[in-house]
Amino acid sequence: MSQIDHTSRTEATPAVRLRWWTELPLILLVYGAYSAGRLLARGDVSTAVDHGLAILRAEKTVRLNLEHPLNRLFTREPWLGVPADFWYASLHYVVTPAVLIWLFRRRAHLYRAARTWLMTSTMIGLIGFTLLPTCPPRLLSAGHGFVDTMAQYSSYGWWGGAASAPKGLGGMTNQYAAMPSLHVGWALWCGIMLWRNGRSPYAKAAGVAYPLITTIVVMGTANHYFFDALAGAAVMGAGLLLAKPVMRVAARIRDRVNTLAASGVRAAPAASSATRSSIVSGECQTSPGERIPRQRKAAAHDTGDGAAAPAR
Repeated sequence: MSQIDHTSRTEATPAVRLRWWTELPLILLVYGAYSAGRLLARGDVSTAVDHGLAILRAEKTVRLNLEHPLNRLFTREPWLGVPADFWYASLHYVVTPAVLIWLFRRRAHLYRAARTWLMTSTMIGLIGFTLLPTCPPRLLSAGHGFVDTMAQYSSYGWWGGAASAPKGLGGMTNQYAAMPSLHVGWALWCGIMLWRNGRSPYAKAAGVAYPLITTIVVMGTANHYFFDALAGAAVMGAGLLLAKPVMRVAARIRDRVNTLAASGVRAAPAASSATRSSIVSGECQTSPGERIPRQRKAAAHDTGDGAAAPAR
């Protein structure tokens, strides 16, 4: 994690003071773009199924097929399956914003680097959904041995039987955006933030438990393969590597905008001053006996014409 440490040290005295009324619209904008892009990245269903089956075969080849035993356990034991469904459907909407707010309020010198890391990784995940639409285990045919626990326990929660979205809104989500698992990616980000920056043992314990339990939940509910979880962790690693370059580019853009704005502000008074000084002698005063240029010659010339003769 040396990359984020170095970045955070450079952010210890941010050039621009953080304001919640600028941060909140930025986060909402990025999340809105991510959600819209995720929805528009729907691929062909048969292609998504082929990708899901290819992942499942690859896991079986290396004996990492952990989804089946976990899914059977969650299906057989409602006391595990129901809380797991609530965990999957709800916590990423709660814990991730809560950690962001905590960093903003209590670890402001770390916030910008951490936020950039999270947003960059999220956009990389969107690229994965677009290039590799993947059918989750729960949507494979019954012959593959998976049970959709969210459909099985939908009467217990606010989600519908078709997806983790609220009842009646299943069509508003892309159910074939399984690779990578950003549930796991975001949970890993939260865990690292809590582990590295939390001061109490409870915060550090939560930093370890949250991503581990989330990984188990996404497989036990048949929403993701184990390789999806690994891909989610890899996406967070890529986002960490790119966070510092992204921050540099953002800083250059911000400086450029500020420079243009400042030059515009300076140009306005200059133009106003030039307008006020269009008369040569405007706002000019002379001290007693002081002559402006050419005044001496003019005075001598006037003496010869109509000026009064000097007294004798």
